[in-house]
Amino acid sequence: MTDDPQTRPNRHDLGRVFNEVPELYDRVRPGYPDELFADLGAITGMDERSSVLEVGCGTGQATRTLAALGCSVTAVEPGTDMAALARQRIASFRNVEVETSTFEEWHDRGRRFDVLVAASSWHWVDPSIGWQRAHAVLSPGGWMALLGHVVVRRPGEPEVYAETADLHERFCPGNPGWGHPPLEDDVCTTGEGWGLVDDPGALFGPTIVRWYPTVQWFNGDGFADHLRSLSLYRRLDRDVREPLLDAIAERIRTRMGDRASRRYLSVLRVGRRAE
Repeated sequence: MTDDPQTRPNRHDLGRVFNEVPELYDRVRPGYPDELFADLGAITGMDERSSVLEVGCGTGQATRTLAALGCSVTAVEPGTDMAALARQRIASFRNVEVETSTFEEWHDRGRRFDVLVAASSWHWVDPSIGWQRAHAVLSPGGWMALLGHVVVRRPGEPEVYAETADLHERFCPGNPGWGHPPLEDDVCTTGEGWGLVDDPGALFGPTIVRWYPTVQWFNGDGFADHLRSLSLYRRLDRDVREPLLDAIAERIRTRMGDRASRRYLSVLRVGRRAE
């Protein structure tokens, strides 16, 4: 889930939005760099003795890496098909359990965890409930970690939205979600604290923030599939979305040599539970 919280659908629609396309989501969404998980482990002291709660595990992209570290992982995912695919993806690990629920309604059964990880998912959690629950289910001295991606651009580099803005306006004029990605350097200098989600106040200590440049490459059809996995496009009526994405794919083929990048800054935000 890399969606901008400013353009997200209602939280109650989350399971439906992504549950429609779990295989596509798993195939086209960006993963997280190894350096991010290395830093997460170094900051939190997370190791094979640690218990980790993952909120909104999706198809298990981050879950697999957490499991490979040897941690005991409880992953919570509201989408039934997404959760089913996550179980398939982590079937070889005995230290992971996937539970189907929203975090707000999840039954913790008195369990407490050393680290809570939310990978591109915390903006779907109701902040009036989520932060307090996170504090409650973490052990004293536990850590909260938000992982995410910000789509960015670099000056002078071909970028898909710049090449297709006219198509976006032709097929879906005035959509508030349309717009050029921010410049990479601008994002690095402004994104402190917990980012675009609501602040938890005194529940967690000062935030450690680390940035990691990453990039995905697609042909035209692949880029269109990537957009099909984003809530901004999934919310469009099919008779608007599919002609738009077909036109974007054709534009990438004819104007960009059938090779387009999706550039990100992956981000790690970590804060310790306050007592």
